[in-house]
Amino acid sequence: MTAAPVEPPSGRTFDDLIAEAAAADVDGWDFSWLDGRATEQRPSWGYLRRMSELMARARVAVDVQTGGGEVLAEVPRLAPTTYATEGWPPNLALARRTLQPLGVAVVEAAEDGPLPFPDETFDLVVSRHPNVVGWGELARVLQPGGVYFSQQIGPGSNRELTEFFLGPQTYGPERDPATARRELAAAGLVLDDLQAESLLVTFADVGAVVYFIRKVIWAVPDFTVEKYHDTLLAMHEHIQRHGRFESHAQRMLVVAHKPA
Repeated sequence: MTAAPVEPPSGRTFDDLIAEAAAADVDGWDFSWLDGRATEQRPSWGYLRRMSELMARARVAVDVQTGGGEVLAEVPRLAPTTYATEGWPPNLALARRTLQPLGVAVVEAAEDGPLPFPDETFDLVVSRHPNVVGWGELARVLQPGGVYFSQQIGPGSNRELTEFFLGPQTYGPERDPATARRELAAAGLVLDDLQAESLLVTFADVGAVVYFIRKVIWAVPDFTVEKYHDTLLAMHEHIQRHGRFESHAQRMLVVAHKPA
């Protein structure tokens, strides 16, 4: 998803848009299929730029929950020893194809399990949009003085989209900035920076919505085209009337270090 303007597709029927999006490949974390059909405002802190600056100074680094490795592959200069972890088999295979030619060792690791590395291995741990944050494990594998740098999904992200399909929802504190502050401190890390932003997301056609929900599975966890056919039709009609559907992504930057 880019920040470029979107325009509703002309001459495409509801059934055409749904069928196209339902057949699209959603492996990995590449959203280029949505170019021109959906946009997401970018956070002001510039995750890739800042992560690249840290990576250029690091000696041993790991990208936790790398997805398909797409973001790490954009770093101009990786640490001399760089690892990546991923737990979902389709993304693991994609990450290996993407990152191994760049010299990155890609290791299988469940997102809610231990990291398969010895204590104090890394001077840099990065993670973009982790599903689960194991603060104790992060602290364990960081060297004294090592840095944790992460862009995370904030509470109620894309709630407008979720609630269009599921109705009003209750959002817990799991991804709240105050929770991150408390849990990282309990793990023995020191907070250096914490920022949160709400970012506009737009969808120009119902096919873009279907693709996004198939890829970002936590937005509507039980989604199938068949189950939500009538809701998708209502979404299609909303976009025809208004030209787009708007939602808001919640993003949080967390930078911390392990005391020397």
